[in-house]
Amino acid sequence: MKKKVILFAGMFLYVSAVILMAVNAAPAGEYDFLQGLKSFKAVVDVRSGKPKSLAVALGLIHQMHKDEAVKNVTANPEFVLVFIGPAVKLVSTNTDGMSPEDKEMMAKIAETVSAMAKDGIKLEICLFAVDIMGVARASILPEIKHVGNGWISLVGYQHQGYGLVPVY
Repeated sequence: MKKKVILFAGMFLYVSAVILMAVNAAPAGEYDFLQGLKSFKAVVDVRSGKPKSLAVALGLIHQMHKDEAVKNVTANPEFVLVFIGPAVKLVSTNTDGMSPEDKEMMAKIAETVSAMAKDGIKLEICLFAVDIMGVARASILPEIKHVGNGWISLVGYQHQGYGLVPVY
């Protein structure tokens, strides 16, 4: 009987150790540098004025937000996208003068922006750039918060520990 208790206790400790190792083993997979992080915060400087490039980049950023390696760092990664420069034209509902392909990409961008907002990604747009680029403020996608100067947002988020990701 005593041997069975010792055997059971030993097996219990072994199984517990294996489970703990599996839980703690390289949660970031190929991203060794993510080990030990307690948070994952990114601010994305979005300037690309090319519809296809921006559609692809937004899809990749959205995938990054949902990536298992990122989710292993924290279940709720913090992402903020700040649209400045030519990118402000691409998060507008106005597609006047655009090619059919660009209109298709604009629809994809709008779809991705909506999905990002639903997943908790914050979105901001620089009103200075909106005005300079001649974009009607009322045409900006509704999920995007208006800020006076996107550079102020970019600097502020970086000072709060957000890593900068440029999309030019």
